[in-house]
Amino acid sequence: MHIHACHDCDLLQTLPEIPPGGKARCARCGCIIADRPRDPSDRPLALAVAALIVLGVANTTPLMGLSVVGRHASTTILGGAWQMWVQGEGLTALVVAFCAAVAPTCYVVCLVAVLLAARHPPAPRWLGAVLRWADSLQPWAMIEVMMLGILVALVKIADLATVEAGIGLYAVGVLLLLFPAISVSLDPAGLWERIAWDGDRTPPRIDTAGAGGADA
Repeated sequence: MHIHACHDCDLLQTLPEIPPGGKARCARCGCIIADRPRDPSDRPLALAVAALIVLGVANTTPLMGLSVVGRHASTTILGGAWQMWVQGEGLTALVVAFCAAVAPTCYVVCLVAVLLAARHPPAPRWLGAVLRWADSLQPWAMIEVMMLGILVALVKIADLATVEAGIGLYAVGVLLLLFPAISVSLDPAGLWERIAWDGDRTPPRIDTAGAGGADA
């Protein structure tokens, strides 16, 4: 049992042990402040594997094709970053490549490794470091920002050329659904509980959708 504060009314209260499939509500405002999924690893693992496959498709297939006066051209995410590098925009190319391809891929790979290893407790101690890496990489996995940039570019060049959406563009759209689904289904507190920590280390504070609860 742990003392937490409700993220809506800031009431300090004790969070009891939540059974699988249960939820904890604030004793004052009734807000759901914590829950425990019935399948803490199966669903997020399936979603993470699917995201890893879709990421491969998004990074290796054309995002869009352009046709102008009989000439046709297409590019991938990494191909666009490479063209920026060739044209002298090295810093921009590195940022685009990292946020659109490297960070999302490393984030999903870390999640898959964590979820696979945590299925058979006690989890290895190195799993804590991998989970920390995943948490650090998540803010840099800017799939939605990349999609917004693509849509802005499409609007600007729609009157100048014929634009054809490629398989990669549809894959990015699927990722926009998979990444939030992973975040919703993932139970970081449950994962930390499965990790065997060294005696001189303590697990970091976990924000489970707000904090403490009163009635499960």
